[in-house]
Amino acid sequence: KKIVFCSSQDSYCSFQTFEKLLIANRGEIACRVIKTCKKMGIKTVAIHSDIDANAVHVKMADEAVCVGPAPTSKSYLNMDAIMEVIKKTRAQAVTDFPFQSPEITFLLSLQESEGVTFIGPDTHAIHAMGDKIESKLLAKNAKVNTIPGFDGVVKDADEAVRIAREIGYPVMIKASAGGGGKGMRIAWDDEETREGFRFSSQEAASSFGDDRLLIEKFIDNPRHIEIQVCIIHSDKHGNVLWLNERECSIQRRNQKVVEEAPSTFLDPETRRAMGEQAVALAKAVKYSSAGTVEFLVDSSKNFYFLEMNTRLQVEHPVTECITGLDLVQEMIRVAKGYPLRHKQADIPINGWAVECRVYAEDPYKSFGLPSVGRLSQYQEPLHVPSV
Repeated sequence: KKIVFCSSQDSYCSFQTFEKLLIANRGEIACRVIKTCKKMGIKTVAIHSDIDANAVHVKMADEAVCVGPAPTSKSYLNMDAIMEVIKKTRAQAVTDFPFQSPEITFLLSLQESEGVTFIGPDTHAIHAMGDKIESKLLAKNAKVNTIPGFDGVVKDADEAVRIAREIGYPVMIKASAGGGGKGMRIAWDDEETREGFRFSSQEAASSFGDDRLLIEKFIDNPRHIEIQVCIIHSDKHGNVLWLNERECSIQRRNQKVVEEAPSTFLDPETRRAMGEQAVALAKAVKYSSAGTVEFLVDSSKNFYFLEMNTRLQVEHPVTECITGLDLVQEMIRVAKGYPLRHKQADIPINGWAVECRVYAEDPYKSFGLPSVGRLSQYQEPLHVPSV
């Protein structure tokens, strides 16, 4: 008789997907994708700039190709060079992009003509959710709670003041195409609104090449809680999953510092309501992949749609820790046309997980400025279980 031992590795190899995958990114996310690809038996191709030739993701991949010099515009965002690498290496699929940029739509169109699969949502979802004005209108139409505010484009400072008075102070002035806290100002009166309009439009133009602004009610003392979704909507399966929440209320300069899952603030009813609204929005844009819907939650547990990230975020591991799902594997399966293997009732909250962003800042300036010196030592607490 034969005794067969089954391991978790079997779940990665029991179906056919792609032979070779190109990762159009660098850093942690690229390394994360490579780890799952190795388990699934998929060969990987890394791209890099000349200065990143010795980066970790380059060493981990099966193949690595230089796509240009150090400036990202001439390397990681050089779509012609990336397309050449796809042809040269005969990659069957491409995943991830380092920046949400107009070139993504162009690249996705090229990939469709070349017969290369993009592991992620389609161009419609990326464009719709990448614009804060359009995404807010779509959210309203999908019956998703939205923050009170002006949905159109604010033309000038005078109109900004008029809108702010109608909404009621305080208000948040923010870039339509923004992210990472850039192009964002809080105004408590008319003078701050005029000043905020000027600075936000300038910062938005320089950071995103788009100076359009929107104005909405500023919610004082909010919590920032996001719902991870994984969905197939573009095929006959129609499967939908929301994978609980991550709380990222601890921030610095409007960037997330600590991520935890689950949130200690939410109750089961609020969690379910947020999950169902996140799925409703994903369905409204025919979303097909893993993504994140972000909400602001006030002290009374009222929640409002903030934005949707149409990619795998660096904080996704805390969701994987409490659910037991490999989100990269699910994204690859969805792209190949497989149905999701789980139902909503199968998604657990098993334990609690936390992720922290490590900052390098100058301690002699009240930790107020990034340190541009060389990092001489970095030691992780890997002796602690589950780190």
